[in-house]
Amino acid sequence: MRRLAIAAVVPLLLLGACSQGGNESEVTITGTPPAEPQGSGVPVAPSSSGSPSGAPSTSPTDDPGTGEPQVLEEIAIGLAAPWGLDFLPDGDAVVTERDTRRVLLVKGPDHEVVEVGTIDIAAPEGEAGLLGVAVSPKFDTDRLLYFYVSTADDNRVVRARLEGNRLGKVRPVLTGIPNGYIHDGGRLEFGPDGFLYVSTGETGTGLLAQERGGLAGKILRITTEGKPAKGNPFGTPVWSWGHRNVQGLAFDDAGVLWASEFGQDEFDELNRITKGENYGWPAVEGTGGERQGFVDPQQVWHPDDSSPSGLAFLDGYLWMAALKGERLWRVEVDGNRAVDPQGFFIGDYGRMRTVAVTPDGELWVMTSNRDTRGDPGPGDDKILLVQP
Repeated sequence: MRRLAIAAVVPLLLLGACSQGGNESEVTITGTPPAEPQGSGVPVAPSSSGSPSGAPSTSPTDDPGTGEPQVLEEIAIGLAAPWGLDFLPDGDAVVTERDTRRVLLVKGPDHEVVEVGTIDIAAPEGEAGLLGVAVSPKFDTDRLLYFYVSTADDNRVVRARLEGNRLGKVRPVLTGIPNGYIHDGGRLEFGPDGFLYVSTGETGTGLLAQERGGLAGKILRITTEGKPAKGNPFGTPVWSWGHRNVQGLAFDDAGVLWASEFGQDEFDELNRITKGENYGWPAVEGTGGERQGFVDPQQVWHPDDSSPSGLAFLDGYLWMAALKGERLWRVEVDGNRAVDPQGFFIGDYGRMRTVAVTPDGELWVMTSNRDTRGDPGPGDDKILLVQP
């Protein structure tokens, strides 16, 4: 399925919401001042203010009102299409780069960036490559990092030990997830139950999302050995189905799972995930599926305002990174509902790929301007420290 015919691939790539493209640039990562990014683009001057700039969204209000977030610092610069981000118990961060296949550590109070290894089985192409990362909940004893990787044959979850500044041998955990030039999913998140949740895409073939027994277009729930987790609804790795391309997973403080999902032409989605439920793709995009037995999203956006990727939960809010929308969305969680979306930093930093919560309760947001879809500015790509 990876080797799609060009005639089939090109029309899909023209849909801005569903394709993020590839990246051929490489940089040398240092902890020193920014290097000019390779490739052309309009320079973007970083803003020290959380105030949005540019034309307002036609989706729910972009007016942040009071208590708006602020960018405090550029944690790291000169990254090449970073994708995955998670934190070690000591506060150091693990970062993946989609196309270079590199695994990086951002270390200590000075945020020194160190390459600890590469995932050589990754086969970057289009939206595929080295994607999500999750740190083992038992990292202090097992030293394990989990990665979502697109190989030449499949998408898979793998793991490797981190010993000091060196990544050990990569071992498979779950293989055989269908892959493609687009819609590979790729987010990993350990739940409060200790199981690993995995988002997959439908590779541009929508009907795969409705194959309940398959692994494409799903959210999976597995053990650290790659087996179906106890209590899964169908006795397989599948936790929920009918998804187009989920790239964000986050648990709120009540243990509820939320997911951000790319739409096609009309509606991107924020979904509250319930065990065993069908979220409707490709029969339904956006709302209107309840009468057919599908679960409707909590919030929808036009792809121009969102194209959502990473998702995190902090202080009663979901924080969602938007690629085409070039903003950070804040959505309040009110019981079982997600309400009052507000957008920040609109156009200030370009495309935003990933957002994660630091051990001390701040947000790191990674840009994605070097993924061939953005306009790289000086220092791109960056990790921004955001005070909520």
